[in-house]
Amino acid sequence: MSNQNPNVIWHSNNLSTEERHASLGYTGATIWFTGLSGSGKSSIASATEKLIVTSGRPSYLLDGDNLRLGLNEDLNFSAEDRHENVRRVAEVARLFADAGLIALVPLISPYRDDRQNAREVHDRFGLRFFEVFVDTPIEICEERDPKGLYKKARSGEIKGFTGIDDPYEKPSSPDLILTPENGSPEDGARLVLKLLEISY
Repeated sequence: MSNQNPNVIWHSNNLSTEERHASLGYTGATIWFTGLSGSGKSSIASATEKLIVTSGRPSYLLDGDNLRLGLNEDLNFSAEDRHENVRRVAEVARLFADAGLIALVPLISPYRDDRQNAREVHDRFGLRFFEVFVDTPIEICEERDPKGLYKKARSGEIKGFTGIDDPYEKPSSPDLILTPENGSPEDGARLVLKLLEISY
């Protein structure tokens, strides 16, 4: 669904990315949290946002469900729409990072190529991008099942559910892997901040 119209040309601002970042005293970035539903992505991302903001830096959590209630409300969970969901979120995160914020994206994003494309969107603009794999076994995710989705998927109420009847492609070389052994969401957030070299 990307726009390849030759009459649409990127408009460069008079203010450079470096100037925007210098005004904030920090370089923008995107932290992309990927993992199964119930893995703890959103909890860790939320704890990360709190630590970043209390350290005096701007950050914003781009929650997948929240985006599906607005920006992506026209998308379902087919493979094609999952691709488009990730593409749109990657573009929004890139804009946030370019503005000097630290964009936090907890998104299942089950397909490896889509996550690589998200990274490349940032690379093209010289922006930092970190992939964090929240590697929680599906058995634990099902025990948690905070939204009751696994139960519905097992009973056949939901089709194409990631980890049940739709694949999840694990990252091949994430910047950080978090597991339940890492402790609380706050403990995981502290490890994320080390990627950003932020003191807290």
